Order: sequence, then structure tokens, then C-alpha cells
Amino acid sequence: MSETTMPAAEANVSDLERENNSYELAFHILPTVAEGEVHGVFDAIKTLITTDGGEMFDEEAPQRFELAYEVVKHFEGKNRSYGSAYFGWVRFKAEAVVIAKLLEEVSVRQDVLRHMLTKLSKTEEANPFRFHESIESFKMATTIDEADLIADEETETADAEVVEKVEEVATVEK
Repeated sequence: MSETTMPAAEANVSDLERENNSYELAFHILPTVAEGEVHGVFDAIKTLITTDGGEMFDEEAPQRFELAYEVVKHFEGKNRSYGSAYFGWVRFKAEAVVIAKLLEEVSVRQDVLRHMLTKLSKTEEANPFRFHESIESFKMATTIDEADLIADEETETADAEVVEKVEEVATVEK
């Protein structure tokens, strides 16, 4: 073994902790926060990241949407359920030693419903998923008027046969 190469087992832990890693902090802001104040909460979260030397490189501003299920948060001595929230995320580079402090500071914020920190791979870093853009693409559905439908006798007959077979199978399974 050469004198200039150090085995991984002997690497200085503090050197590994000082390496800048890429992270994504995703969060929900309480729906009780006024719409005009959401940007201020977002800025406060970004300030928490940059205060300890984090360097932001991408973000998606929070927007309100309906949650898939209600989330309960203990607030002012009571459990409160929320069915909607403002969702946003920030991507940043930071040293591993500051992450625990950042998570603690976000956890104690009363206006944050929940949050999640993910360490990004190089592929994830290069290809961010834009949540709000993807939601908008799902909302683009067209409505078909009843007058636009064309009755096809063969299709109706085939559909009736399928329904009969499904009913037969359901009867046999009972």
C-alpha cells in the first residue's frame, strides 16, 4: 500500500461530515396560514437553510392542494386534522453536520404541518420532479356530452355479454 493513500476505514469522519451533499427538504405548510403569508413562511425555511451555510440550487414554491388523507398535528394542546396544505420543496447543498440542526428548527415551527428531508443521488439532483406541474397535467380532462356519444349495437351486445359472464362468475364464487 502506498503512503499517499489512506484506507477508507481510517478516513477522518470529520472530513466526511464536511463534504457538501445535495438534499431536498419537502414540506407542508398549515392551511390555516393566510395565503399572503405563505411566501413569508417559505422564505423563513430558506433562511434556515442558508444560515448554516447551505446553498440552494432549486425550489418549488408552496401551493395549496387537497391531501390524499387527513394529517393530524398536535397544536395548542389539541389534535387537529387537516385535509389540505400548502406543499413546496427546496433543494440545497450543505455539510452533513448542519442537517440535524436544520431538521430540529423545521420541526419546532408551528406553521409547518410536516416535512421530509431526502439526500439526493446525482440522477435525482439533475432531474427534479415538479409536483405542481404534474398535478396540473392531471387536471386537464375533457368532458363528453351525451349527444357526442354514438351508440354501437355490436359494442352494446358485447358489453351485455361481459356483464352476464361477470355475474355468472360472481354467483359461482358465492
